[in-house]
This record gives sequence, C-alpha cells and structure tokens, in this order.
Amino acid sequence: MLFEEVKSAIENVRPSLRADGGDIELVSVSEDGVVKVRLTGACGSCPYSIMTLKQGVEGYLKKAVPQVKEVQQD
Repeated sequence: MLFEEVKSAIENVRPSLRADGGDIELVSVSEDGVVKVRLTGACGSCPYSIMTLKQGVEGYLKKAVPQVKEVQQD
C-alpha cells in the first residue's frame, strides 16, 4: 500500500529533522501520489521549511517511492 511505503520512507527522513529540533508527521497520501505532511517543532516555524520540504523531503520520497509526485505541507 502506498501509504505504508511513504510512512516507512518518512522514518528515514525523521532523524535529520529531529537533529535540528524539528519533526515530520504524515497526514495523507492520495491515490495520484500527492503526499501531505506537517512539519513540527523548529521545522514548523523555520523560514527555510519550504526548501526543506521540497528539496529534502520531496526529493528523498520521490527516489524512495517512485509513485510520489509531490509533497505538500498541510
């Protein structure tokens, strides 16, 4: 199931975010590959959170789970 694959991949991203005082929560995964996440902690208020989301999280998830088309912040 796509949700479980994405959830597992997010676990690999989580330690990097936690090292900077943040975290990530998986909110939803649509059938067309749009993943919605919530950045929390320091990542939730960081001015670079969009860059982290798009270049870091989205880039990794697209490689780890090819069905992922986009990652959006919820």
